[in-house]
Amino acid sequence: MNQSRPKVKKSRALGIALTPKAVKYFEARPYPPGEHGRGRKQTSDYKVRLLEKQRLRAQYDISERQMARAYDRARKVEGKTGEALIVELERRLDALVLRSGIARTIYQARQMVVHGHIDVNGRKVDKPSFRVRPDDVVMVRERSREKHPFQVAREGGYAPDGETPRYLQVNLKALAFRLDRDPNRKEIPVICDEQLVVEYYAR
Repeated sequence: MNQSRPKVKKSRALGIALTPKAVKYFEARPYPPGEHGRGRKQTSDYKVRLLEKQRLRAQYDISERQMARAYDRARKVEGKTGEALIVELERRLDALVLRSGIARTIYQARQMVVHGHIDVNGRKVDKPSFRVRPDDVVMVRERSREKHPFQVAREGGYAPDGETPRYLQVNLKALAFRLDRDPNRKEIPVICDEQLVVEYYAR
């Protein structure tokens, strides 16, 4: 989903910092880009729901089609559809590579997977959308470990602020982690009112 729009501009348009670099720009200019960024905007219910859906999509860097498919799967799960949707997205391989601290951003995590640097249960997986299951073991392939980004990761250079999510067992020195169980929505570090996303798709 490599979009050409600069990440900082996109972050400001959506109201969330999508990369560590965007955080400082966002603090300096916490309003949308463009000459009318600070102006008052009329907001309809549809626009509010659309923005929330776009914010969630951006945090996982997925296409509209991937998002709609995840929503369809979430609808079939017992319980709250919105929470099931976030859990569904969080189980993507690229998302968990990011959460583990092996990658700095979702964009870097996706690149690591696509370029064939990641094994799941001892087999190479190059699909970022691969859905990791509880007890799956994910690790950087032996032949990739000496590459610079993985050396940085091994020293904790990309480790998330605060603690690693509790659904992951991470060993950065070994460049490996295991998904212990399905995440709970409240543990997932994503900024989203998922009920608005459900309302967008249910309209």
